[in-house]
Amino acid sequence: MDNKGSGACTIHPVAGRLPPWPPGAKTPGVRPRLAPVTTPHPDDDALVCSARGCRAPAEFQLRWQNPRLHTPDRRKIWLACPTHRTSLGDFLDARGFLREVVPLPGSPTLES
Repeated sequence: MDNKGSGACTIHPVAGRLPPWPPGAKTPGVRPRLAPVTTPHPDDDALVCSARGCRAPAEFQLRWQNPRLHTPDRRKIWLACPTHRTSLGDFLDARGFLREVVPLPGSPTLES
């Protein structure tokens, strides 16, 4: 942006395409797409499923690795409830990322 003290400025599209409205204009009806803000509660320490919108207690660890990004010994972990174990596992497996599925320590699915 060039502003030489004349009150007018020139905007250069160096960062990509400009929006279809003038800078600083209010856009009626357009709301930013933000995730809802949640306030943590003391009981939020419980591990929950990684599926979008699911708040069920996690019972499984889906250990995965993207070979193009991660070293062979690195494992990332998604948590899953019994309902989403298959869908999350299928998502990772279809991409060749899933390495193993194990019960979460302390979950009711862990054999004693």
